[in-house]
Amino acid sequence: MVDTTLWLAELKALEAAEWPAYLNQRSGLPGPRANIELIAVVARAADPSVIEVLLADDGEYTAACAAAALGYRAADAAFERRARELAKDERWRVREAVTIGLQLLGDSDLPTLVSLVRAWADDEDPLVQRAAAVAICEPRLLRTEEAARIAIEVCQRTTDRLIALPVQDRKAPAARTLRKSLGYCWSVAVAADPGAGLPVFAALDTADPDVAWIVTQNRRKKRLSKLLDNPG
Repeated sequence: MVDTTLWLAELKALEAAEWPAYLNQRSGLPGPRANIELIAVVARAADPSVIEVLLADDGEYTAACAAAALGYRAADAAFERRARELAKDERWRVREAVTIGLQLLGDSDLPTLVSLVRAWADDEDPLVQRAAAVAICEPRLLRTEEAARIAIEVCQRTTDRLIALPVQDRKAPAARTLRKSLGYCWSVAVAADPGAGLPVFAALDTADPDVAWIVTQNRRKKRLSKLLDNPG
């Protein structure tokens, strides 16, 4: 496990204008994996003035850090609106960082996260729907039957929204991104509460090709395949 205490101490000693250079030096980019652990530190530590500086920097990593910080503060309506916009960003790392921030919010305030993901699941944009599903389908957040039930509900609602799209619209990048995420989110939600989740998952209409793909992908995940092989 990465010891993040040094990063936190060093960031707190910096002026807001110094954060972008510090973060970019430790971003892990260019490279195959960005420094996700540092993004989580920034999500908790960045105050509103720092968030503005990070967004103004316009780099991908600094934008991702700002997106996570906005997601973490999404209990505030103004921050929530901006986080929702960044959930639609063309840069996938920025979109992913929004969900990191939302999950961190859920660690301390799960009821607020539940309210947010339910609202985002009904957004018109598939990328916002995708953020809702990914944010709640995190095993550490699904330790109660109620939380697992919400994850199952969000998976169902976002799947329904995907298949309600005209066939040609399902080929758009945003819809394909939603479908890809649903290809694993269902397995997380069902594994958290098999008694409630398995019947809903089994009822998915695999006559629809996109639903069939989602079901196939989830069945391949070990967390779900074990349940399906041993339903008792």
